[in-house]
Amino acid sequence: MPAYFFGDGRSEFRPDGGFKPDKDTLGGKGANLHSMTEAGISVPPGFTIPTTETNRYFVQDNGQLPDGLMDVVMQKVEMVEAATGNKFGDEDRPQLFSVRSGAKFSMPGMMDTILNLGLNNKTVLGLAKAANNERFAWDSYRRFIQMFSNVVLGVKKDVLEEILSEKKVSRGVKNDTELTVDDLKELVAEYKAKLKELGAEVPQDERRQLELAIEAVMKSSNNERAIVYKRDFNIPKEIVSAVNVQAMVFGNMGEDSATGVGFTRNPETGANEFYGEFLSNAQGEDVVAGVRTPLKLKRLAEVMPEAYAQLREVTTRLEKFFRNVQDFEFTIERGKLYMLQTRDGKRSAQAAVNIAVDLVEEGAITIEEALMMIEPEQMSHLLHPVFDPEEKKVAIKAGRLLGQGINASPGAAVGRIEFTAEAVVLATANDTKDKKTKVILVRKETNPDDISGMKAAQGILTATGGATSHAALVGRQMGKPAVVGFSAAEVDEKARTIRIGDRVFKEGDILSIDGTTGEVFAGEIMTLPSEIKRVVEGQLKAEDSPVYQRYMKVLGWAKEAAELEVWANADTAKDVKIADAFEAQGVGLARTEHMFFGDDRIPYMVAMILSETPAEKQPFLDKILAMQRSDFISLFEVMKGRPVTIRTIDPPLHEFLPKTDADIDKLLSSIHSVALVEQLERKLGISKEGVTRDELGEELWLALREKVKRRSAELHEANPMMGHRGTRLGITNPEITAMQARAIFEAAFAVARKGIPVKPKIMIPLVGFAAELKDQATIVREVHAELEKEHGPIAFQLGTMIEVPRGGLTADEIALLAEFFSFGTNDLHQYTLGFSRDDAGKFIAPYIDKGIIPADPTQKIDQPGTGKLMWLAVQLGRETRPDLEIGICGEHGGEPTSVEFCHALGLNYVSASPYRIPVARMAAAQAWIKERRIEDELRKSAKVLQEASK
Repeated sequence: MPAYFFGDGRSEFRPDGGFKPDKDTLGGKGANLHSMTEAGISVPPGFTIPTTETNRYFVQDNGQLPDGLMDVVMQKVEMVEAATGNKFGDEDRPQLFSVRSGAKFSMPGMMDTILNLGLNNKTVLGLAKAANNERFAWDSYRRFIQMFSNVVLGVKKDVLEEILSEKKVSRGVKNDTELTVDDLKELVAEYKAKLKELGAEVPQDERRQLELAIEAVMKSSNNERAIVYKRDFNIPKEIVSAVNVQAMVFGNMGEDSATGVGFTRNPETGANEFYGEFLSNAQGEDVVAGVRTPLKLKRLAEVMPEAYAQLREVTTRLEKFFRNVQDFEFTIERGKLYMLQTRDGKRSAQAAVNIAVDLVEEGAITIEEALMMIEPEQMSHLLHPVFDPEEKKVAIKAGRLLGQGINASPGAAVGRIEFTAEAVVLATANDTKDKKTKVILVRKETNPDDISGMKAAQGILTATGGATSHAALVGRQMGKPAVVGFSAAEVDEKARTIRIGDRVFKEGDILSIDGTTGEVFAGEIMTLPSEIKRVVEGQLKAEDSPVYQRYMKVLGWAKEAAELEVWANADTAKDVKIADAFEAQGVGLARTEHMFFGDDRIPYMVAMILSETPAEKQPFLDKILAMQRSDFISLFEVMKGRPVTIRTIDPPLHEFLPKTDADIDKLLSSIHSVALVEQLERKLGISKEGVTRDELGEELWLALREKVKRRSAELHEANPMMGHRGTRLGITNPEITAMQARAIFEAAFAVARKGIPVKPKIMIPLVGFAAELKDQATIVREVHAELEKEHGPIAFQLGTMIEVPRGGLTADEIALLAEFFSFGTNDLHQYTLGFSRDDAGKFIAPYIDKGIIPADPTQKIDQPGTGKLMWLAVQLGRETRPDLEIGICGEHGGEPTSVEFCHALGLNYVSASPYRIPVARMAAAQAWIKERRIEDELRKSAKVLQEASK
């Protein structure tokens, strides 16, 4: 059956004889409409065309509605007519429909909707007569033409909206509701004339309207907005929308009618309060699109107390039934309440944590359910900066506070203003991971077409709209600060200016917006770390931060729920302390080369590189050893017996050498530049603690500069990422490996003597041959044996990074020597795909747009390719060594889909940068919960089969 009716308290969707809210088939919106109907809630009757028909449209029928579908649709239309007493196309009592999308996963505003379908030149007269309200009928007709022309005919929204705006100006009114019947009739005529001028026409035949609308909604499953949204929120691209055709109810029939959107709890803060907005004498799109700034939902209690009381009762039931905060849409038609939609509410990161904790403490849900409510990336959103309160006071005193709008999505954002999504995307096109262009998107109101610009912007500011508008919903979901309904502003998108009082700001000017308070400031305001960051970095006591306490409570639940451990990539004492504050279960990667780049250290490293013999190198290696030993002591002391994985030097030596004359001179001028000339002491006769250019002499200074440049040229490589680095460097410079091993073991002995347990792990990078690891392991074990004789026994593990494809292919051989593997996915992707991670940005975006790859492999594991190599390495490695510990230490260790993949591979841990630990931990917990749920479903299915076979 290619369509399923719902109405009169019953759903027609009963695949196994009983009702089941199947979102895969009915989509999220459809499943919930059917569920509400079954629960006896007042829902306008309608029917759902399932996702299978949309898939047929795209795949089997080559962009044509499936054969026979419209015949079934018209049968369902008759069922709706029987429920309402109206008739589709009737000139006396016309039945009108809404045609709305609804995929398995909620994608607010990304797919299309058409309201008031069935109106034409004749039925508009019948509607006016039946409703005894001519203005309402013509208002509905002009709305239908606007939506149909955009969604079905492809006419840009602003073409007809401009005519509407001109009409309001000519009549001297601000709101649509102030236009008269005659004004609306004129608008309809002007709309038709404009469409004819463009070669477009809205059909008068109601069946043709419905057929085209269904096709348009199906097509919107793969429109540009939906594609971007699916990609950004990890929704499979194969997901398509069901189509919901539902009898219209009208919130624009007069002052006893209304429409609204709400949440059962505050989606910004998580507070247990009824939250939302409504408009009298309006239709639902007016609220969501932000066409008019709506009223707070609590005001509905004053205007329509009976409907408000009923709404509270119904939505409370919905939250208990769905065991989650609900985002609902409703219409009141002449005092009667109808529910049009309910779904799990999108919420800010702060709200997500607070709601999860509250619902558990209320006994409403389990801890597992609470963990599944929070998107892993939201744990990162709570670490975003806030404005410095003192700086805000200064700005206010200086008259830079421009006003206050509605605080729709929390956080602080500063940036140059742009007035279109395209301008934001263009301004940020050359951004890199380390360099971001700060832009604020300013709009009169946002619409779904703005999704790409909203994603690229630092924050969002709109002149109209409320806390449930499109800008607010998407801002909260993306974790973008947003201020909406900033009524003090007049946005001229054509001129690309925003007027606030007597001040005009143009494209490129700087604004600061506070999504927590709704304040808007001229110019830049300095930011501070978030409250959680301040606790983690020791600037605020944990007991003084309820936000931090709840955050850590959720992370504690996640830690208990996850099978996959979460370790940290941490190179310094500061990094390790942050990792410890987030309860990292180990250090998965300490990059020793990062410890060499301090101003007090690099001269000794350079001196070692310039040295020509082992004897010349040794004094500098000794000094580096002392520095490294001190670094490792601090790591071991903080981790207190948790594993600390230290990688031996990885980058090629030429990366440590200064390249330009200015950089060389700066190095030579440092107080430690004696390190560079000590090796020349015999030749130059210098033994001072600091060397200036005058003291050394111009000739010798230039000679030393040339020596640095000459050595740099000798070490230069055409392709350094595949050159003399990693284990290759250790093999040709065994004294470096020996020095680092000694520093690690001496640090371990020193900490152990203090009574602090230590668990050192030495990791050799870039191994592709077992013999390479054997060479380096021999050096490490010789140093260990020597120090054990002096200090007594101390355990350690020796392993390798799997980052060269050959290392993965020969993992069974390498596992004979390695006690652990760690996938270095940054380089593993680079080598497997042949993509330079420094240059791939030039073509990654077109690859994604053309569907060649689903996502950027530098950010998400390429599961079909690189992931298959990882799987093979796991299997081979554990065939040789069943207890082989395996983790991941690339940047992918903090990316949710990659973490879930690592769980599926059976890895022991993922290692992420310190501030990505919360994200990784939540993803790890959810991966385990999902696996358990699948196992539970399989057990249930097996039990059913067993019972059936008896």
